[in-house]
Amino acid sequence: MSLGPWQLIIIALVILVLFGRGRISEMMGDFGKGIKSFKQGMNEDESAQAKPTGSIEGPAVDASPKKQPGKTADRTD
Repeated sequence: MSLGPWQLIIIALVILVLFGRGRISEMMGDFGKGIKSFKQGMNEDESAQAKPTGSIEGPAVDASPKKQPGKTADRTD
């Protein structure tokens, strides 16, 4: 059982009578703003992922422990 064109026209008329033309246009405007906002949010996410915010670099100086003569670093007490 599918809806034919006459049934769709009757449903559209009932909706128009219940909500009125002004309310329907207001809802469609809000719907359009929501879609626009969603697209902007998606574009912001893509641009944020495309730009690197910074990079982590290693230390400027050699931070490895240096061996001193006469001392060993492998000692456990």
